[in-house]
Amino acid sequence: MDEKPLTVLVVDDDESVRKAMKRLLMSNGYPVIVYGSAEEVLESDVIWERVCLLLDVRLPVLSGFDLYARLASTGVKCPVIFMTSREDAHWMNLSREAGAFALLQKPFDEQALLGAIALACSKGEGADTSPD
Repeated sequence: MDEKPLTVLVVDDDESVRKAMKRLLMSNGYPVIVYGSAEEVLESDVIWERVCLLLDVRLPVLSGFDLYARLASTGVKCPVIFMTSREDAHWMNLSREAGAFALLQKPFDEQALLGAIALACSKGEGADTSPD
């Protein structure tokens, strides 16, 4: 039996990025929900089962790392991929510490994004959501 793919939650403060991600992911069979800020996610009524997070690192108020840490502190366990517009060794370390499947530098190749999401979703369907 084919299971429905994980829903990808895209969190980015750039509306054009959200629209492009939603279009790309939906055209590849993923259900998608988009948010413009960490606060929107925290105020939403998302059911935290069978989801994959695609988080921009630099969000207003709470960063993508802060959002993920806050979700984890409440018991949310789901695969995560971070996105950034600049290369930063500190952010690379933070993404590893968070157990992220990737830290993608914008603009990134569609196949790199789809590959990271496919890996995160395949791992996220089991009990172990760590990338190793």
